[in-house]
Amino acid sequence: MSAEAKALESHLAEGLTTVCRAWRVVRRDGVAFGFTDHDRELRFEELSFKADSGLTAGTLQQTTGLSVDNTEALGVLSDTAITEADIVAGRFDGAEVTAWLVNWADPSARKMLFHGTIGEITNGTGAFRAELRGLTEMLNQPQGRTYHSSCSAVLGDGSCRADLGTPGYRFEGAVEDVEDARVFRFTNMVGFDVGWFERGRATMLSGAGEKLIGLVKNDRFEGQTRVIELWEPFRAVISAGDTLRLEAGCDKQKTTCLLKFNNLLNFRGFPSIPGEDWLMSPPAVTDNRDVPSTRSGFPTDVLDDEK
Repeated sequence: MSAEAKALESHLAEGLTTVCRAWRVVRRDGVAFGFTDHDRELRFEELSFKADSGLTAGTLQQTTGLSVDNTEALGVLSDTAITEADIVAGRFDGAEVTAWLVNWADPSARKMLFHGTIGEITNGTGAFRAELRGLTEMLNQPQGRTYHSSCSAVLGDGSCRADLGTPGYRFEGAVEDVEDARVFRFTNMVGFDVGWFERGRATMLSGAGEKLIGLVKNDRFEGQTRVIELWEPFRAVISAGDTLRLEAGCDKQKTTCLLKFNNLLNFRGFPSIPGEDWLMSPPAVTDNRDVPSTRSGFPTDVLDDEK
């Protein structure tokens, strides 16, 4: 048990207590927020926990096994904390959450109650509701490799090791024309083949959608204009002049890995593995594949003789 938890237990044993709850929320982009249900601001863990956020938590369900600990948090939307625009944009999806029971008279006496991530989050009129999931939730995800002909690595990750920062594999420029935050048109994008960015990643570097990421569905030309179309629109207002970064896409095939990225050494697929058609084909009794056969695998004339 940590020294902070021991100090809190000693305080609770006194009978007359001064405790409250505090939460730290760290988004995937590194932005951190602190909240408390006390009526005054607290500070510990190098973070200020604000008292005016209106954040509260439901009953925490915890087990000693591998079941997922879960609870939910309710809060008020605020321009200085969690905004509706950030929720809609998905900035809090998968954010890390830590909850403590704290002695507000002495914040060094505290005990961690929960550590996990934000699951489903919904917002209504002036408020939001967030599902909190424990760390064992990650055990529900598939593990290990899948054996198939295409590559199982994510382009640029530790398994792929392709350097997308190499000149020619990315484009950064100001948005010239945008439609529904999903279709982008450029007249100055040169030096890239048609379809070069299909299946690639698009990242907003400035504007209201800064740090939001989308996946490229189509990369084509309309006359002399380059058109980049995403699978889903950015969940923010994108304006002309905002900076967009595009990264080359990969279709996970062996030839693409060799010819486009010169990265065959790190190819994580099995191009020679038999397909499902081969595994389900019936046995043959002759090497002559032109002999008519039934679904049982025996030539038709053999079956006729048996009759």
